[in-house]
Amino acid sequence: MAYVTTNHPKLTLEGAEAVIFAAKEHAARVGVPMNIAVVDDGGHLLAFARMDGAKLSSIDIALNKAVAAAIRRQATGPARSGDEINALVSLGLAIGSHARQTPIRGGIPLEANGECVGAIGVSAGTEEQDVEVARAGVAAFGK
Repeated sequence: MAYVTTNHPKLTLEGAEAVIFAAKEHAARVGVPMNIAVVDDGGHLLAFARMDGAKLSSIDIALNKAVAAAIRRQATGPARSGDEINALVSLGLAIGSHARQTPIRGGIPLEANGECVGAIGVSAGTEEQDVEVARAGVAAFGK
């Protein structure tokens, strides 16, 4: 019987900064200053960037998206019943988790060796822009 796991990959500060750098570059290309958060697998902040001109109201949203993606091990977004968005469940998850889960898209897990090692959360643009910038950060991590 094993009481301890070994060889669990961990996200480093260098890795988090590479994700932030790529996301910032993409946000600049899109023309929307963003708030970008990178957390470890437990949802603890590793790196954060607030681009000049990014909405101050989006700081907490970016962090919340990153935390939600890390602890749920999946991209943020609304709960669904088949193809339909289930607003009641989406709201219930957010309330029941003390806002540690969100139906707002823009948070994506970071994986290494098939394991979640953290997540990125992006906020300040439209949901589509946030997802696009987050994906750019994830793509840099995969290299």
